[in-house]
Amino acid sequence: MICYMTKLSRWIAVLEVTSKCYQDDTPRFYDADDPFVVRFKVKPISVLQKENAIPIKESNVWDNLSFTKDIPKHGSQWTGPIRSSLKKLDDEDGKFLEDLIYKQSINGIVYPVDEDEYKKYLTKQIRGEHKTITVSVPEDESDETEEKQEQHEVRESIKIQALLSDIGEKMGFKIWLPRSDRSLVMREWTPKQGTLIENLPLNYDEVTIKTVEQIDVLWLKRRSIVRAFEIEHTTSIYSGLLRMADLLALQPNMDIKLHIVSPVERREKVFAEIQRPVFSLLEKGALSEFCTYLSYDSIRDLFKQKYLNRLSDSVLEDYEEVVE
Repeated sequence: MICYMTKLSRWIAVLEVTSKCYQDDTPRFYDADDPFVVRFKVKPISVLQKENAIPIKESNVWDNLSFTKDIPKHGSQWTGPIRSSLKKLDDEDGKFLEDLIYKQSINGIVYPVDEDEYKKYLTKQIRGEHKTITVSVPEDESDETEEKQEQHEVRESIKIQALLSDIGEKMGFKIWLPRSDRSLVMREWTPKQGTLIENLPLNYDEVTIKTVEQIDVLWLKRRSIVRAFEIEHTTSIYSGLLRMADLLALQPNMDIKLHIVSPVERREKVFAEIQRPVFSLLEKGALSEFCTYLSYDSIRDLFKQKYLNRLSDSVLEDYEEVVE
């Protein structure tokens, strides 16, 4: 078994399985609500400390793994093979990582860890009504941002809003934008007649409609919302998540694919915020189960795809990331 450490995105251990799997609900470590009850015995072969664990984006790693070597580091397509535990790795990838981790256990190269930053993303598992949910309580960050930088970020978010609108239009969707954003977005995107709708064709109560109207970009097919996008360029990364949570709370039976979009450097912040307890105990289920992450870079990469008019919106699954 090759072990991967989430949040830090590092390869950390090689274990040898020494038994058949069995079921045991005895709590492990500090958590009395341990949800991992299907277990097997292992023997450690090479186990690294976190500061020695090997970052996946180190060139000697990235350029040698089959699922990373042909894609840019700033994208998100590489996360598929490691999105959940017990994923089968390609044999060559497994052998390469096994050798690499073993050599690192001898050489001991240090890859510094910012402990304050690392602690922000520590998580805990709590038991909900039907299952155990992972939550986090990230520390507050200062909002002291220079006006010039803030203006730049707003401009970038408008461009991403325009790209999402353009992509959706090419895939055959009607587009909804908040009325307050339209003039700015339409400086970057000129919709075809009939693409940008004036009124949402939804049969919901007034409170729900007002919530939906504020979402940054909606893709609609006939009278149904197919995908909803919130673009988060502020430090807190909070307002969009609140709107998504409000929508699920107001309409728990609504079947919409939800996405938070932000610069890639805020990816971990998004993941930490989306696991806050307030977002994890909704009637419909944890927000992290229904809302995925898309980076600005992944939207730009998708926009460059040829023949977008022939692609299904399911292509977003190649770019989105789920909470680790």
